Amino acid sequence: MTSPNELTIAAARDALRAGDLSAVDLTMACLTAIDASDGLNAFVHKTPDIALDQARAADARLRQGDAPDLCGIPLGIKDLFCTRGVPSQAASNILRGFRPEYESTVTTRLFEAGAVMLGKLNMDEFAMGSSNETSAYGNAVNPWKVDDRRLTPGGSSGGSAAAVAADLCLGATGTDTGGSIRQPAAFTGITGIKPTYGRVSRWGIVAFASSLDQAGPMTKSVRDAAIFLAAMAGHDPKDSTSADLAVPDFEAALTGDIRGQKIGIPREYRMDGMPAEIEKLWAEGIAMMQDAGARIVDISLPHTRYALPAYYVIAPAEASSNLARYDGVRYGHRAKLAQGDGITEMYEKTRAEGFGAEVQRRILLGTYVLSAGFYDAYYNRARKVRALIKRDFENAFAAGIDTILTPATPTSAFGLGEMANADPVEMYLNDVFTVTVNLAGLPGIAVPVGLDSKGLPLGLQLIGRPWDEAGLLNHAYVLERAAGFVAKPAKWW
Repeated sequence: MTSPNELTIAAARDALRAGDLSAVDLTMACLTAIDASDGLNAFVHKTPDIALDQARAADARLRQGDAPDLCGIPLGIKDLFCTRGVPSQAASNILRGFRPEYESTVTTRLFEAGAVMLGKLNMDEFAMGSSNETSAYGNAVNPWKVDDRRLTPGGSSGGSAAAVAADLCLGATGTDTGGSIRQPAAFTGITGIKPTYGRVSRWGIVAFASSLDQAGPMTKSVRDAAIFLAAMAGHDPKDSTSADLAVPDFEAALTGDIRGQKIGIPREYRMDGMPAEIEKLWAEGIAMMQDAGARIVDISLPHTRYALPAYYVIAPAEASSNLARYDGVRYGHRAKLAQGDGITEMYEKTRAEGFGAEVQRRILLGTYVLSAGFYDAYYNRARKVRALIKRDFENAFAAGIDTILTPATPTSAFGLGEMANADPVEMYLNDVFTVTVNLAGLPGIAVPVGLDSKGLPLGLQLIGRPWDEAGLLNHAYVLERAAGFVAKPAKWW
């Protein structure tokens, strides 16, 4: 018998509206699952009192008969989102004890829709990482396991992915700067969509790289992603990059009909050394879409090879600027000073104590590429490459391509600790299929499609036209139905 916390958002919504389930009972089932899941370290700040208050209010709203889709749905919130009165640390020691006096636009919209906040979720520090191993809380753990090896849930939204995959919540917020929704979704066998840049407000989300960051939902199905995204999206005058566009009915767009649609297969994504299992999965996905009536078209995105180096110039440069505000003066951690220490010593000691090694590495890299003598050689050149990458996609879509199908990750989930002490570039290569989407500001979605030889989930990525999340979700819905992925991790935590 299915426990309420194992339901999808769509199924729970229908049960709540029919009166077959109460929001309080659904929330209690999730809170019980969270309390039994300490081995995953997914939730880092639990908010049971807030959750139950919101659930009671949702039940009252449901009885009135005018409840939105997310009314009574228990969600997890990534620690990057500011939540009023609740610790919001971006998994960093430098923000230890910070409780915002304001609410992010995304969480405001979710709460207005009647959603229930179960707590804050683990992540890589300031969203900088691909394995959740840079978190000040310690790493989250993938609920999928091979023998006794504990695996990464991916990053930076690793806690969000682990919580959804383990049925601790019905959905979770994530953010994606270079793949931080799609990569952990693929590693944990769930669905994650990064919307078009500007579709979802960034106000109240702790910034990493402002021209790349975008929030999105992480869910158990494509339909859930459509429901969740509709509640998150919309114009926000407090975010200067927010698009003043109407939000479509994403769920209504899930027709399952893609006959005659053109799906591009970029030759540049067939990289040397790609594992045979990834190649096979990609070929199977292509066949699934073709069987559904889509036209498969080989395309070229010639500047793909430059995406990763361009990203790792632009993102650290923006991080260097954004993280300059954490200086120990107004909020967050402040180092203890010795007699005679001045403002410079306070800055140095505070940042040395508050920032982890990976964050320090990226700040140093970003400061270097922005410095006099290197700005043109690195940062401006990377910006030009970014423009070329964006043009590659524009040319493909202008030629009639509707979506682009690629692998989501170069491998399945790897073991915790396996890459932590390796060359950082090895870790950065996890983003090889995803960073182009952020650089071009496009929507992208990861969908679970199969299992590898070790029994771990593998996902494929679909990339859509700007602002066409509706079409992208419909293509993902077709892929999801064709793949028929229903595997779940065996409970061990």
